[in-house]
Amino acid sequence: MGVILATSRSFSDGDIDLVSRAEAAGHRIVRGPAHHELADLAPLLASADAWIAGTGRVTAAHMDAAPGLRVIARYGVGTEAVDLAAAAERGIPVTNTPGANADAVADHAVGLMLAALRSIPDGDRRVRQGDWSVRRGRELGAATVGIVGFGRIGQGVARRLGGFGSRILAADPFLPADRIRHAGAEPADLDELFRSADLITLHAPGGQRLLDGSRLDGIRPGAIVVNTARPDLVDETALAVALRDGRLAGYAADTLDGDTAASASPLLAEDLADRVIVTPHLGAQTTQAVDNMGSMSLDDVIAVLAGRAPAYPVTR
Repeated sequence: MGVILATSRSFSDGDIDLVSRAEAAGHRIVRGPAHHELADLAPLLASADAWIAGTGRVTAAHMDAAPGLRVIARYGVGTEAVDLAAAAERGIPVTNTPGANADAVADHAVGLMLAALRSIPDGDRRVRQGDWSVRRGRELGAATVGIVGFGRIGQGVARRLGGFGSRILAADPFLPADRIRHAGAEPADLDELFRSADLITLHAPGGQRLLDGSRLDGIRPGAIVVNTARPDLVDETALAVALRDGRLAGYAADTLDGDTAASASPLLAEDLADRVIVTPHLGAQTTQAVDNMGSMSLDDVIAVLAGRAPAYPVTR
């Protein structure tokens, strides 16, 4: 029997009983903390044959604490928190779950667009305070929407926007222009997109800064930015300044710098509450996405433990 350490909070928390699926394959699921602190994980890693890892860091030290580790399955898409070089040096394959939460995040991005354009959270707060005054919004179908990063999620957003009738621009250095057009968007370079779009939605990988003070100087006045990707894509201090001076009309995000410890973010200032919407990293948290991520990660773990190749290996 193999021991599978699972450190994602939502693993097997959907409609599919993945714990029973693992047991049917002859393995046992052991739960561990999502924060991945080595002091807490080391006793569990010591007996782990496989690790279904959440968003916390997976370092060489973690791997050294797991002498029997045969596979690391990243529960989700991003692998920037995993030391892929250290895993390769130790002969430990790493997998992820591409596309598992794409529909969930695309839905959430469009939901944030509508919430920002129509001031929905602010309207709810004001009504609860007895203020029924009306603040005029804008229609999504009348907006030019710029999609930064046109992979599975970005293209999912484009499909959804097609029903609204929005003009769609897309910037992605890895996709040729004809593929962008085929997926329903107009190709644009990044600076052109920021100059032209009424609403910009970010779906690029982390580890880069796409929106800083300089780019905000060239943004279309009154634009709204939506970020369901990574907090390091934006300069939060510069965003707060742009919101206060009117260059930006709104910012809606599913995460902030520091994630669940982001209480000090300048974007949470009280005077910006009517222009900033933040959700607690719930873009991928639908029952369907949880089932998809859990099934894909567990199936790859079971395959590797059985001596087969995984379906979704990550390469450096």
